[in-house]
Amino acid sequence: MATNLFDELKQALTTFKNFLHDNVGVIKPAVQALIQIVPQVGELITKLIDLMGKLKTEINNLNPNVVPGLDKVSEFTTGITTLLTTAKNLLPSEAGAIDDVLAVTEVVSSLPSLDAVKAEIIALIDAIVADLNQLK
Repeated sequence: MATNLFDELKQALTTFKNFLHDNVGVIKPAVQALIQIVPQVGELITKLIDLMGKLKTEINNLNPNVVPGLDKVSEFTTGITTLLTTAKNLLPSEAGAIDDVLAVTEVVSSLPSLDAVKAEIIALIDAIVADLNQLK
C-alpha cells in the first residue's frame, strides 16, 4: 500500500507520542526549570496543545463518505500522479508546478483510506495532549 498523507501523519504522531510518553518524567523537571528562566517555554507547550486541538478538529471534520464517487476521484488522482511523475522528467523546468499539483493529488487520493486511520490519529492526538498537559 502506498504511503499517503494520513499514514504519514499517523506515523509522525506515533513517533512523537512514544517519545513524549516514554520521557515525560525526564522532560517535566527540565521544562519546569526552563520555564523559570525562559517563560516562553510554557507558551510553547500551550501553543503546541492548541495546535493539537486544531489538528484534531480538522481530522474530525473530514468525512470522505459525503463525497459521492470519491473512489473514482482517487483513481483519477492516481492517474494524474503517474502522468505527472513521468512528465516531470520531460519538463524539468516545470518541476515546481508539477510538485504543487502532486501535493494536492496526494491529499485527495488519501481521503478514501482516512476512515481507517481517523480514530487512530485522534487517539494519538489525545495521548500527546495528555502528556503535554503533564509538562505544564
